[in-house]
Amino acid sequence: MNEDRPNPLEDGLPPEWASRWGEDRQGVYVGFEIKGVEQILRWIPPGTFMMGSPEEEPGRLPWEGPQHEVTITQGYWLGETPVTQALWKAVMGDSPRAFVHNQRPIEHVDFQMVEDFIARTGALIPGLGLRLPSESEWEYACRAGTTDATYEGPIKILGEHNAPALDEIAWYGGNSGQGFDLPAGIDTSDWKEMQYANPRAGTRLVKTRRRNPWGLYDMLGNVWEWCADGADGAPDSYSLEPASDPVAPAGERPNRVVRGGSWGAHAGGVRAAYRNASHRDLRDRSLGFRVARGRAPEGR
Repeated sequence: MNEDRPNPLEDGLPPEWASRWGEDRQGVYVGFEIKGVEQILRWIPPGTFMMGSPEEEPGRLPWEGPQHEVTITQGYWLGETPVTQALWKAVMGDSPRAFVHNQRPIEHVDFQMVEDFIARTGALIPGLGLRLPSESEWEYACRAGTTDATYEGPIKILGEHNAPALDEIAWYGGNSGQGFDLPAGIDTSDWKEMQYANPRAGTRLVKTRRRNPWGLYDMLGNVWEWCADGADGAPDSYSLEPASDPVAPAGERPNRVVRGGSWGAHAGGVRAAYRNASHRDLRDRSLGFRVARGRAPEGR
């Protein structure tokens, strides 16, 4: 598989580890399988986008700016969904989680646990070479060629947990309790200004909200997603200068950038540009990850 091509499968030679591959309306995809559990990866082509948010965007935080041009010079693969409990168990044997279901995202995993998972997949499938995305790769893939607050358009925040634009694309603090089907939900009876008031909530099954134009599910909401970039406190503010493949070196910095919002997030935190950072030792019922594959940006 020649990953320097715009379509890495056009030579008809998928990798030996592929369980299936092909192309659909959302683009090129390839799958790998571990102990009967398949993960689909979507091809993210190289390109240029505006990273960050304009000053007038509802919910904006200072470290989402200044908005600036970023070029992703190499295509890469990104998980179609966050890593599920089923895939985690297939690789690691156990499954730390608060909300038990094979097709819910894995959560309660700190950064080292994620790195252990990635190393284990490499031992199980030589040549697979998974990694975490940089936050620029994450935002580029989330936007999928769009320019508004979400990949479905602008956002209007009506209350702390109420943004109707999110309802069809994200499980967030305003709708994650609607029809919640587990007895172990979190008490949300005192949450403010919910789009749909419910007594309990938690993660939801992956692929139950509308995917983005590049075929990625749950890029917004459900669980926060670890990225490779380091931070000392909140994420560093951007430079106004154009950048190519930016990534904040991790090293011994205590925090890692997280993206996407979660089932418990307030409405303003579920936008393509929203960014935060968590201590690398944090294990939280709202925090998971998705895998990437391909040439990693320098600076890791």
